[in-house]
Amino acid sequence: MDSVQEYPMVPLAARLLSFPSRLYYGWRIVAAGGFINAVAGGVFNYGFGILFLPISRDLDLTRAQTSLVFSLARVEGAFEGPFAGWLIDKYGPKYVLVGGAVLTGIGYMALSQANSYLSFLLIYLGFISLSFNAGFGHSILAAVNTWFIRRRGLAMSAVTATSGLGAAVFAPSLALLVSSAGWRTAVVVAGCTLIGLVVPAAMTLKRSPESIGLRPDGDTLPVSGEQHPSPEQRDFTFKEALRTRTFWIMAAATTLRLGVVNVVTIQFIPLMVWKGSEEVAAAFLFATMSGLSGPGRIAMGWLGDKVPKNILLAVGMLAGCGSFALLQYTEQVWQLWLFVVAFALVESVNTLNWALVGDYFGRRNFATIRGTMSLVYTFGTASAPVLAGYAYDSTGTYNLVLWAMAAAYFVGSMLFLSLQRPTVRPRATAEGK
Repeated sequence: MDSVQEYPMVPLAARLLSFPSRLYYGWRIVAAGGFINAVAGGVFNYGFGILFLPISRDLDLTRAQTSLVFSLARVEGAFEGPFAGWLIDKYGPKYVLVGGAVLTGIGYMALSQANSYLSFLLIYLGFISLSFNAGFGHSILAAVNTWFIRRRGLAMSAVTATSGLGAAVFAPSLALLVSSAGWRTAVVVAGCTLIGLVVPAAMTLKRSPESIGLRPDGDTLPVSGEQHPSPEQRDFTFKEALRTRTFWIMAAATTLRLGVVNVVTIQFIPLMVWKGSEEVAAAFLFATMSGLSGPGRIAMGWLGDKVPKNILLAVGMLAGCGSFALLQYTEQVWQLWLFVVAFALVESVNTLNWALVGDYFGRRNFATIRGTMSLVYTFGTASAPVLAGYAYDSTGTYNLVLWAMAAAYFVGSMLFLSLQRPTVRPRATAEGK
C-alpha cells in the first residue's frame, strides 16, 4: 500500500514532474476527477430528475413510489459506504472507479427493459445504484483529499463544480432525447456514455503524491534536516473519528443539508411544473441552476482555504432558508429564475462539507471515515424525497415541503456553526481505572 506519510527515493520521472515550472500532478488529478464527476453527475445524480416523470407515467407510478426507488438506493449506498471507503483507502480510487463505471453503464442498458415497478426496483437497486455508490460515492474526493492539504477547499470545489457543468450539458440533452426518442433509448445512450468517458479518465489517476515522489499541494521535496513546507495533519483512524463529538455533529448537519438537496434534485422538475412551468422548460431551469453553482463553488472553495469552512457552510444554509421562502410565494416565470439563481448560490458552499472532513480527520483514512459518516446521514436523507412525494400526493401542493426544507437548513446551519476541530479522548488504562 502506498504511504501518504513517508517520502521514498525520488525517481527521475518524479523529479521532472515536481520541477517548479511544471504543472503539479495534483491539478491533473483535479482535472480528471472533475471530468469524471461531470459525466457521473450529469448522467446519474441529475439524470434521475429528468427520468422521474417519464418513468412514473410509463410504469403508472405515484411520485412517492418513484421517490422510494431513489431513497432505497441511498440506504443501499449507506451500507456500502464503510466497505467502499475501506477499499479506496487500501487499493486507491482508480480501479474502484473503473469497475463502478462499467457495471453502472451496463445497469442503465438493462433498465431500458424494465416493464414493471418490481423490475424497475430490481435493476435500479441491484445494479445501477449498487455499482454507482461503490465506484463513485467516495473515490474522487478521496483522491483529491490525498493530493492537497492547504489548497484542499479549492481543489475539492473545482472537482465538484464540474457536476453542475455536467448537468448543464447532460440534463438538457437527456431531456431532449427523452422527448424525441423515449426514456428507454435515453438510458441506453446514458449507459454507453458513462462507460466510454469515465473509464479512460479514471486510468490516469495516481494513488498519492508520495507514490511518485511528490508532496501535497505541490510543495518542494524536503532535504535532510529541513522542515516540511506543507502543514502536516494528524490522520485519525476510523475508531478515533467515531470517538469525537465533531464527527457526530457533522453527520447530523450533513443529514439535514443533504436531505434538502436530495428533495430539490429529485423533485425539481415536478416542483417547477407545480409552479406552472413546462417540463422541458423546467429541465433548462434545472440545468441553469446546476451550471451557475459551478463558478460559485470554486469561489467558495478559494475562500474556504482562507476562512473557517464551517462558518461559510452555516451562512450558506441560512441563505437557503430565504430561497425556499421566495419560492413559496413565487407566481411568475421570472420569479422561478430568481429562485434558481438564489439556490445556485446556496449550493456553492456544499463541497466545503467534505473538505471539512479532510481538514478535521486527515488524509490516510478519509474515504473510510466519510463512508462511515454516510451510514449515519443516509438514513435521514433517504426518507426526505419519499416524505416530500407523499406530502404532494396527499395535499396536491409542495407548500409544507418548502417550509420543512427551510427549517432543516436553519437547524443545520446552527450545527455547522458549533463545530470545533476534533481531539481524541484517551482510552482508560488499567492504571487509570
